[in-house]
Amino acid sequence: MNTGQEKIGRVILDYSLYSGQDLYSDGPVEDEMLEIAMNVPEEQLNQVIAERKKWPILYHFSHIRWNILDWYPFSKEDKVLEIGSGCGAVTGILSQKAGSVTCVDLSGKRSRINAWRNRDHDNIMIHVGNFLDVEKTLPDGYDVITLIGVFEYAEGYMGGDEPYRRMLECVYRHLAPGGCLLLAIENKLGLKYWSGCTEDHVGTIFAGLEDYPASQGVKTFSRKELSDLLTNAGFGPNTFYYPFPDYKLPLTIYSDKRLPNVGELKGCFPNFDRARISLFNEPKVYDTLIRGGLFAEFSNSFLVCARKEES
Repeated sequence: MNTGQEKIGRVILDYSLYSGQDLYSDGPVEDEMLEIAMNVPEEQLNQVIAERKKWPILYHFSHIRWNILDWYPFSKEDKVLEIGSGCGAVTGILSQKAGSVTCVDLSGKRSRINAWRNRDHDNIMIHVGNFLDVEKTLPDGYDVITLIGVFEYAEGYMGGDEPYRRMLECVYRHLAPGGCLLLAIENKLGLKYWSGCTEDHVGTIFAGLEDYPASQGVKTFSRKELSDLLTNAGFGPNTFYYPFPDYKLPLTIYSDKRLPNVGELKGCFPNFDRARISLFNEPKVYDTLIRGGLFAEFSNSFLVCARKEES
């Protein structure tokens, strides 16, 4: 087990708090993804995605993933903490736009995929280990902290009572005054779930709508629930954005200042990794929700900018 540091290209990986065991994985396809990261340039990844036709390769390597953060006004002075950096789906765009990126991830293999993919970047440091252990070694004063597809697993990270609130409080401590948490997560009341898409994490229909009666360890939230969690953790003003069709592969990001118009949202939402049923015409239902002023409540995903107010 590597307990020191490794350098891949210009990226540094720190294993001092790594258990040596990857507690989650997409299986053998991760060996394939490591081979891709080591040998395929970024500009050829879309060709590989089209050829291999596997959801994990699309999910981890598609540049559409960058859309969730590409628009955000980072500066080259910003210090960014990326919690749950995985295979580097958004690490590259963060590295291009910010001054430095500190990554934390449980998986050694995924962290090596990330490092190989971004090996030409000299402003990335990857800590491999449980966030609860790593965060004790991290400084305060980050300008931006990201939780992209991570917050729903806080119970597994944190354990104990009120894990979601405690994770947000932990993030809050590491933000600089005026700093921003960027949190992307599915909306458990998203229209795709009413229409017949399976819940992303547990793989059954209506699980989130029924508030996860048969599962533990993962949970998503409605707009109000998420807003209340952030407020109770100490965050000041928070701004909601609405990635469409969702935060994983966002083609458009709406806000309360620019919501979709009637007739603008077309097509049914695909389940790329498993089959779905389709109970109604989603574009027509979206139009009904838009006319009723309810799009924000039924958006498939949220991206929230929650700020730590300056004293």
